[in-house]
Amino acid sequence: MTGICAGRVAAVTGAGRGLGRAHALALAAEGARVVVNELPGTSAGKARRVVDEIRERGGEAVVHSGDVSTDEGAAALVATALDAYGRLDTLVNNAGILRDRMLVNLGEDDWDAVVAVHLKGHFLPLRHAAAHWRAEHKAGRTPQARIVNTTSGAGLLGSVGQANYAAAKAGIVALTLVAAAELARYGVQANAVAPAARTRMTERTFAATMAAPEHGFDAMAPANVSPLVVWLGSAHSAGVTGQVFAAEAGRITVMEGWHPGPVTDKGDRWTPKEAGEAVRGLLAGARVPGAVYGVGHPGMCDGS
Repeated sequence: MTGICAGRVAAVTGAGRGLGRAHALALAAEGARVVVNELPGTSAGKARRVVDEIRERGGEAVVHSGDVSTDEGAAALVATALDAYGRLDTLVNNAGILRDRMLVNLGEDDWDAVVAVHLKGHFLPLRHAAAHWRAEHKAGRTPQARIVNTTSGAGLLGSVGQANYAAAKAGIVALTLVAAAELARYGVQANAVAPAARTRMTERTFAATMAAPEHGFDAMAPANVSPLVVWLGSAHSAGVTGQVFAAEAGRITVMEGWHPGPVTDKGDRWTPKEAGEAVRGLLAGARVPGAVYGVGHPGMCDGS
């Protein structure tokens, strides 16, 4: 197949449905050979159906059934790509779950589960893929490797009732920035996408907003996010790294993260009262926080 990903091999986590499925299909349509990851059990059947779809359209794909929030599962994901196709060029980290609770009702198990699937489930595949790419670089075969991570508006701006999810998604942004800085020497680029789309997670919480229209452009279709993911995962994105993009409907936004705002310097130690007065003055002159997504907007949730 031809396309901007021709000759490349991509692994997509949580690719049995939702955004992951859309990304896998879109990568394959642009010529990539795709490793479609899902959890073992019933989810693996969904991954097999995605592989069948890709093959029916003339593409190449294989299933990886494993939990990428475990070291064994993440290592096997990379090994599957290497065993099947002899290379790995693009890693799309997408797998996710929700366990929404207000802070006072959020249990440790729900915290751990969400952080494990999202944050650890990004770190482990990234680490194993990066080790492979570093080895390739040291062997004189510097790759044009790409990592596309999935964050969320919740991680960028916060979201009521989603402390675990927001914290994990914020961690993914920091992980992306570190990966971009550390891995550039090996030919690796890392970026993150904050999508807003209809998935099994968002369609329950935002049923009215997420409903597909009877006619016209389906603004919340997961496939709307995939073109950006495909481009970031291709060699055509050379020079773009350490960035966070919001993607919704036909809109792509470069997200500008924390940066210094108003500042004051006494040149000596403040008293608490002076510090408080200084802070209020600084806040009065600070830029009003802006957002692509407001708190509670469906863009807060991605989903597989």
